[in-house]
Amino acid sequence: MAEAAACPAFQLGRPRYDQASFLGRLRHFVDIIDPSTLFVSEKKLKECIKLLDDHKRGNLPPGVSDHQLWEAQKIKQAIIHPDTGEKIFMPFRMSGYVPFGTPIVIGLLLPNQTVVSTIIWQWLNQSHNACVNYANRNATKPTPTSRFLQGYVGAVTSAVSIAVGLNVLIQKANRLSPATRMIIQRFVPFPAVASANICNVALMRHNELSEGVDVLDDNGNVVGSSKIAARHAIMETAFTRVVLPMPIFVLPPIVMSYLERLRFLRSNRRLLLPIHSLVCLVTFGLSLPVAISLFPQMSQIDVSCLEPEIAMATECKMVTYNKGL
Repeated sequence: MAEAAACPAFQLGRPRYDQASFLGRLRHFVDIIDPSTLFVSEKKLKECIKLLDDHKRGNLPPGVSDHQLWEAQKIKQAIIHPDTGEKIFMPFRMSGYVPFGTPIVIGLLLPNQTVVSTIIWQWLNQSHNACVNYANRNATKPTPTSRFLQGYVGAVTSAVSIAVGLNVLIQKANRLSPATRMIIQRFVPFPAVASANICNVALMRHNELSEGVDVLDDNGNVVGSSKIAARHAIMETAFTRVVLPMPIFVLPPIVMSYLERLRFLRSNRRLLLPIHSLVCLVTFGLSLPVAISLFPQMSQIDVSCLEPEIAMATECKMVTYNKGL
């Protein structure tokens, strides 16, 4: 009885939690990025898809609860792309973003970076980001491989240029003491990554701006393709990519600069890297759901704000589009 009271009635294709509130979106995306879904077997995934298909056809076996249906939908949404219906490669799923991205974050935040190490870590970070952006894009329109490569090269170039440029400027700042220079250097990854993330999203999803994205009516039917909705989708995603690295690249340097002064760690230097890694993991794990919860994945927009042909094609006042993640 307690489970039934806590679990809302299942609605296929609808989020379990209210997407109009930040808290509802946060609970929804905590489900989406749950790392445990990385270990779901192929057999379990097929069972979840079959259960949802049975529900859609009205052929549910007796005894299936709403909780089981919500769990099945959670697993499917974490693994299967909503537009292509294909499995997303494990390291590029949102549920894999923290486990596979944390080692790169740790590398970016290591002190005393050389130009070569800065280039390597920024390249790895933007390569991972590019693949995550592409894998979780709005895929209602096909994207040529050439566009993907252009976006990838642009994102990596911008990240490396900004990071190396800032490092060189800091090294040449003779008025700064070595200790101050090292502290400032630790914050270099944030402006480099934030700027490059904007370029990454814009370049990796540029095709959406020229082709538009599908907008849906209240019944889930495609009304048409909108370039205006595509622009909103990319702007919202880019904003989350600026917010996401803010705590990740700002809090660990502050925490570590304090912890490194503790007598215990000064006499046990070998513990610095494990503690640094743990701080990065916790910060990343908390930041990701907060950042992607700023906007709902399936966003709505007033038809009066879209192209005239969209408004003429439907009687709905609001239409829905997949923002991507």
